[in-house]
Amino acid sequence: MRHSNWSSSVASVQAGVVNNGHYSAPYPTTTNEGLPYYNNQQGRNYGGLKGSSNKGNGNNQYNINNRELPSRFSNGNTGNNSIYRHHELDDRLARIDWKSQYLIPFEKNFYFEHQNITKLSEDEANEIRKSKRITLIAGSNVPKPITSFDESSFPDFLIDALYRAGFTEPTAIQVQGWPVALSGRDMIGIAETGSGKTLGFLLPSMVHISAQPRLRYGDGPICLILAPTRELVEQIREQANRFGNILRIRNTAVYGGVPKRSQQISLRNGVEICIACPGRLIDFLEEGCTNLSRVTYLVLDEADRMLDMGFEPQIRKLVSQIRPDRQTLLWSATWPKEVQKLARDLCREEPVHINVGSIDTLKASHNIKQYIDVVDEYQKKGRLRMFLNQVMNSPTSKVLIFCETKKGADILTRELRLEGWPALCIHGDKKQEERTWVLNEFRNGTSPIMIATDVAARGLDVKDITFVVNYDFPNQMEDYIHRIGRTGRAGASGVSLSFFTADKCRLANDLVRVLREAKQDIPPELTKLGTSHYKVNQRGGPNRRGNANNNIPLGQSRFYNN
Repeated sequence: MRHSNWSSSVASVQAGVVNNGHYSAPYPTTTNEGLPYYNNQQGRNYGGLKGSSNKGNGNNQYNINNRELPSRFSNGNTGNNSIYRHHELDDRLARIDWKSQYLIPFEKNFYFEHQNITKLSEDEANEIRKSKRITLIAGSNVPKPITSFDESSFPDFLIDALYRAGFTEPTAIQVQGWPVALSGRDMIGIAETGSGKTLGFLLPSMVHISAQPRLRYGDGPICLILAPTRELVEQIREQANRFGNILRIRNTAVYGGVPKRSQQISLRNGVEICIACPGRLIDFLEEGCTNLSRVTYLVLDEADRMLDMGFEPQIRKLVSQIRPDRQTLLWSATWPKEVQKLARDLCREEPVHINVGSIDTLKASHNIKQYIDVVDEYQKKGRLRMFLNQVMNSPTSKVLIFCETKKGADILTRELRLEGWPALCIHGDKKQEERTWVLNEFRNGTSPIMIATDVAARGLDVKDITFVVNYDFPNQMEDYIHRIGRTGRAGASGVSLSFFTADKCRLANDLVRVLREAKQDIPPELTKLGTSHYKVNQRGGPNRRGNANNNIPLGQSRFYNN
């Protein structure tokens, strides 16, 4: 069976260039014999990683760079997965009759058009939008786009902070999104991952908060940001800390899987910004820890994923606690019908709908070189080993591998670690401390291979991921777009490799369209699957069961020269 051309581009990608050359070398062996070792003079230096040669024993002491895994992780994967369960909605949180409430007026328009922007004609404004691939889908009297931070109408000290943080100019979503958000308009922003949308809603929220009356004892937050996962909540909070400290704006992160105590204390002490997963926040509202009566700025980040995860009832319940004349900003990477309906229901006025990039929701970043390998299930491990052999000789390589199930992620992690690959795993059953630890190990390059499920990796913000591998192809194309979007961010180039098996043949035609739009090579086997429903003979590999987790010691066949 013909395989994709991904092997030929590895060296050029590592050098900063992606090409379309053909791989002509034979496949290396998929056994441990004869595989290269990596020492201090070649590739990555992991400080001498040692492990047991007993490949089947999962009880050996964890050892990486002579550091033991903290004991709290030693009992396997029994972490709290509470944010992913469907919350038990009950009647303790009553719907508020807002028509009978007196609502204190508040200001939400803080935009002052810069003189450079005022001089622009509508045709010139449209040319700016066109150059940034911005499309206005809906909305009337939309503010003109800006071209620099100085035209944003942010306070000077906030603009200075942007420059000090290393930003040089607004991204496409910020060019149009900031004027809309600062004008107090409801807004829908559709943009690919890594587009700068976090600051697109955070900085206007801080201007909004600064103009509101100070919080009194017992008040809830002024800005509520809802996000689907713990990792995304923490990443938003990191930016909120970075810029909020300048304005003395307090924030807290609310999510499950960790003790409630510190989150309760923060909410009771009062915070201007609450960044939350829906389930835990409902718990706190039902317990009387906080309220949403002061919220006048509401953000739904990655709304499509929240709906995919079944959070719509929780979102609607939370929104019922917020005054209807609030400002609402809904952000998403895709625009399915479910998100469209939610947006119509949540926005009081006609929102300004901004789309960056192709209007087609099934569209991948053109910075990503996509390789599709049509394989049988039993071939995937060998192809993955071959890929890792080729890319992991660079000290800058970081590989994110997606598995469909938590069990599959654990098993693959176990097998790779026993072979000596510095791989760690993250999924919803991991305790929060372990998830944080794994992400830090991946970010700093100590463990440059991370295996994840969709839920765990959603919103993952690691800017230097060079390779994404879809070990298990996702069940819907939107997830494929999100997955490969972890690489090729902020203008950088990246590579994705996807193993496509016959059981996913219903997605073949959509995948062909995505590849064609991005001007990528299309394997003939993929076209055949899509047009004739050709069935690849599936032969199951060995049933490798195991208690896989991040405690597995690294074997000696890869990164330790004995």
